[in-house]
Amino acid sequence: MERFITKNIILALTVALSGCTNVFLQPDRVLHLDPDRVGAKWSLERFKSPDGTDLTGLWFPSAKPSAKGVVIQFHGNGANMTSHFLYVYWLALEGYDVFTFDYRGYGGSGGMKSVPGSVADGAAALAYARQKAPGLPMVVIGQSLGGALALASLDRDGGKGVRAMVLDSTFSSYRRVARLKLAPHWQTWALQWLPYVLISDRYAPAKLILRRPSVPLLQLHATGDPIVPYAEGRRLYGLAPGPKEFWDVPGNGHTEAFGIQGAEFRPRLLKWLDVALSSAPASAIIAK
Repeated sequence: MERFITKNIILALTVALSGCTNVFLQPDRVLHLDPDRVGAKWSLERFKSPDGTDLTGLWFPSAKPSAKGVVIQFHGNGANMTSHFLYVYWLALEGYDVFTFDYRGYGGSGGMKSVPGSVADGAAALAYARQKAPGLPMVVIGQSLGGALALASLDRDGGKGVRAMVLDSTFSSYRRVARLKLAPHWQTWALQWLPYVLISDRYAPAKLILRRPSVPLLQLHATGDPIVPYAEGRRLYGLAPGPKEFWDVPGNGHTEAFGIQGAEFRPRLLKWLDVALSSAPASAIIAK
């Protein structure tokens, strides 16, 4: 009887937690780190999603006289931009304008969380960056879930002016990554079929990577990533058309390449961007 009850509790919890793709979105409205505390020069940006939802972002202008380009960060699924901006803020010190923003339901942005809404918000952020820094080459950096949203937003936006793309710890499929989280545990092993019923793959990166901007792509993934399995990153990379490059990140961290492991990977990214921005066509758009 106890085993029967435990099994049903697990089933109920799994259904509750996986009832829709929105379970991937875990926002809060807490100020995690004020940019002033790291001595950043910044401005709070306000713009709107196509349906009128109010959105907020942080703009970090280049510390150099002339910006090399504008970096747009699509942050991961948890908290809000004030807990993620340090992954990209350092690029402002190296000569890039940097723009990070919150999807609806996150931080100071309005609305309620939703994956389709976040995709629309991402497209609005790309358009806003293009308008605020006209003529500058655009670099999209998507981290974890942010990589999936970046691919979908670019597909919607068209990608005009995008010259390089970086996907850090991104999965290939919402359904696959959910199934892989159930597989290792004996209590949930038998429930691996649930994501294929309860979770939408409408915006699966595996499909969208085929229509990404035809510009240099860099993917990074920790070999022991406990959140998004390394195999998911490799699968997505295998599906991506070139030009592309993959960097293994040692250890069992998640999106730590430009954080804890920044001493190694930040200089490498700067060199990669120099090459990417000198080779990619400024008019690159998504090939439909």
